[in-house]
Amino acid sequence: MTHSYQQTIKKEATLSGVGLHSGKTVTVKFLPAAANHGIKFQRLDLEGQPIIAADCDLVSTVQRGTTLEKGTASVATVEHLMSALVGLQIDNCLVQIDSGEVPIMDGSAKYFVEALEKAGLQEQAEERDIFELRENIHYADKDSGVEYLAMPSNRYKVTALIDYKSEVLGQQHATLDKVTDFKNEIAPSRTFAFLHELETLYAAGLIRGGDLNNAIVVVDKPVSQEEQKKLADMFNKPDIKVVEEGILNNVELYHHNEPARHKLLDVIGDLGLIGTPIHANIIATKPGHKHNVEFAKILKAHIKQERLKPPAPFYDPNKEPIYDATGIEKILPHRYPFLLLDKIIFLSETEVVGVKAVSFNEEFFRGHFPGNPVMPGVLQVEAMAQTGGILVLHKMPDPQNYDTYFLKINNVKFKQRVVPGDTILFKLEMIGPMRRGIIEMKGSAYVGNKLVSEADLMAKIQRKEGK
Repeated sequence: MTHSYQQTIKKEATLSGVGLHSGKTVTVKFLPAAANHGIKFQRLDLEGQPIIAADCDLVSTVQRGTTLEKGTASVATVEHLMSALVGLQIDNCLVQIDSGEVPIMDGSAKYFVEALEKAGLQEQAEERDIFELRENIHYADKDSGVEYLAMPSNRYKVTALIDYKSEVLGQQHATLDKVTDFKNEIAPSRTFAFLHELETLYAAGLIRGGDLNNAIVVVDKPVSQEEQKKLADMFNKPDIKVVEEGILNNVELYHHNEPARHKLLDVIGDLGLIGTPIHANIIATKPGHKHNVEFAKILKAHIKQERLKPPAPFYDPNKEPIYDATGIEKILPHRYPFLLLDKIIFLSETEVVGVKAVSFNEEFFRGHFPGNPVMPGVLQVEAMAQTGGILVLHKMPDPQNYDTYFLKINNVKFKQRVVPGDTILFKLEMIGPMRRGIIEMKGSAYVGNKLVSEADLMAKIQRKEGK
């Protein structure tokens, strides 16, 4: 995990605009919030002024935008505002709103960024817990060709690739290389729609607040005079024309790939509903709100699962070990081929960490199994026991005169295969103090950051006869 400090805003900020689908004037207030508050929306116009957390598990619909819902309260079209909060790295904020839809503004995140920056950013005393992805997470919908891939990275990086099979748009992509680029490179990018979609949306009672100033309308078919007049009536304009090839009205694109940049903006906003900052390199192919939210849920579940796991020990192979193999032999009675430890890299009064580099030349691979070498689980437990033996015996002034006998092994679980080329870290922790030579320990074995096996062990140390 990587840590920095959480942020909120210094003072209240207010913004008013029109809801895209409702057509109503909406006022949004941004209020500072305490550390660990997160992002939450509050409906001031409803009885009890209910609060809805910005959480992907609370998404109720993704029709032309992302809607959060809790009980009978909901807030629609939250994605542009969420992207602004993510882009400015604001962790804690209460968003008060007097309607059920965030205003569309110019169809981008620009005005939200400006309002929040005017309020100022305030660093807080609590650390920000950034989740660092350690393995690839993949999601795909074969029918639609939608695909998401999150890969380990030392920062938050997101790429969106779009392909609408349109001669006007063509294939486009956009990348947020680092989150500090969001304000200038992504935030001003406006939403877009195809001309053929508008009448359908309008007939469905949507885009009542739509205006030719808050969306890029892509024209991918000839437009008759009659259609132009109908569109002019729809948007309450005296006249509408295709004044630029492929674009309705006189909107000038900020970038040739502005549609891809806006799709990237949506991805950032929807993934902000994970609720946890993340270091990952994310590539979204043909993204949309539905799949953005599905992928956010997958990432959230993965983060929750990983945070429940005990942390793997850190191993620096360049650091001098506490005991090498020769030192281990002076404490343990085991010898080849049954000495299953190479190093001890950490040792305290209550905890020890041992290392085993698994080679293809291990004796047990001759029979376990030919053509499919897998380290036997019982030997992983034996290596745990030997690591625990170091923890017990190093306390004795003459460890060579004692033996360790294991009395009980419980709750053994094998999570992953261990194969040639793996390096296993064995962590043994004392559960309680040693009494009458008996000690209980919790054992865990890791390859990289993955838990491969675990067990509870009880051992007794006993002086050798005649010693």
